[in-house]
Amino acid sequence: MAFEGLSERLQKTFSKLRGKGKITESDVREMMREVRLALLEADVNFDVTKNFIKTVRERAVGSEVLDSLTPAQQVIKIVDEELTKIMGSQAVLLNKAAKIPTVIMMVGLQGAGKTTSAGKLVRYLKEQSQARPLLIAADVYRPAAIEQLQTIGQQLAVPVYEEGTAADPVEIVKNGLQQAQDAKNDYVLIDTAGRLEIDEQLMDELSRIKEVAQPTEILLVVDSMTGQAATHVAEGFNKQLDITGVVLTKLDGDTRGGAALSIRAVTGKPIKFIGSGEKLDALEVFHPDRMANRILGMGDMMTLIEKAEKDYDEKQAAELTRKMQENTFDFNDFVDQLEQVQKMGPMDEIMKMIPGMANNPALQNANMDPQDLEHLKAIVYSMTPQERQNPDLLNPSRRKRLASGSGRPLPEVNRMIKQFKQMQTMMQKMTKGNFNAMEQMMGNGFQGKLGKMAMGSMVRHNKKRKKKRLKKVKRFKS
Repeated sequence: MAFEGLSERLQKTFSKLRGKGKITESDVREMMREVRLALLEADVNFDVTKNFIKTVRERAVGSEVLDSLTPAQQVIKIVDEELTKIMGSQAVLLNKAAKIPTVIMMVGLQGAGKTTSAGKLVRYLKEQSQARPLLIAADVYRPAAIEQLQTIGQQLAVPVYEEGTAADPVEIVKNGLQQAQDAKNDYVLIDTAGRLEIDEQLMDELSRIKEVAQPTEILLVVDSMTGQAATHVAEGFNKQLDITGVVLTKLDGDTRGGAALSIRAVTGKPIKFIGSGEKLDALEVFHPDRMANRILGMGDMMTLIEKAEKDYDEKQAAELTRKMQENTFDFNDFVDQLEQVQKMGPMDEIMKMIPGMANNPALQNANMDPQDLEHLKAIVYSMTPQERQNPDLLNPSRRKRLASGSGRPLPEVNRMIKQFKQMQTMMQKMTKGNFNAMEQMMGNGFQGKLGKMAMGSMVRHNKKRKKKRLKKVKRFKS
């Protein structure tokens, strides 16, 4: 994901401080030099970098930091707070019109991902508020733009208003808005045309559409892979149209991420959403504090929890917990859980959201290729129902049969069965409160201790909730 290089470099810089009981102004200056280089290499705007370094340095050399018991942690805390601040401090949600429809105008250069982002936003609105949106195809220049939007509309069961490529985009928007009024659509998303670069003709057309549509939101879609150029694009569109927010796309690509750290500071307009994939569910509300935590390797448990809540239902979770406690977790459950985790996104990205796991060397091989999942399924589906429920039945001759039936090498079958048994044992230990299992799984170092602490915290939290429920029951009975 974006920021990988920046994150790695910053964490290396801070690791030099962690072993020191005290730090000096000289240490702070050296660290700030490294941070400055890291930000510039990540394509962060020069002026933004300069102001950031100045602010952090001034705060970091204060007596409350240098004289504290944990100066290294204090400095990291300051960097975290200032990173959050330049990205906007807090999430900014979509504005909503006083009366329907709320009109959202998607603008940006060609290739930035406007059409796909419009589809992602429609899906988000339907999930969040049971919205009844309408898409308007106002890009009459790009080949197949209308067809792409219609395909997205069909996938999401959302109507698309279009008049072909010969009509005037301003008239298309005008007529589309009338249809939305008649059909009582509560949201209208306008997919406008782009160019390879900002030009007068494009801006004139967008200004006329803005005048007709009177949009509640003008969202600029920016390709984060364009680096500092993204900041210049944002400045240009903001000057002409007075945008209300930014959607940053392709944050899953090989990008240095500087745009996210620069756009808010340069334009004063918030990043509202980030796109991290081509699928229509790959859209997240942008949380500056969470992004700062990710960059500094502190994880992002809130986003991880939200992803889990979105992809798991409570009945499944309760059933899984019961099976783990009773040690009846079998190969059928194993495949189900792999598929559920895959829905949440790439494994390496999920693991990095766990505090302390960002620098774990094991993450380099954590991502599972979709084809690998199919191979695992093939092995499981070659088992008899009895074998799936009881792995101890899988003697050498049965394993040879599985290898033949699934078309996979015998060592791969053996490895998968061994890993399953290890996971089954680990799960049972963890559900019984044996947190050493977590430490063994993550290693005996910092990550293992952190995992152990996290599990302990969860159990303590559940005990507190249980006590509160019992108190309520007693009060009710009395």
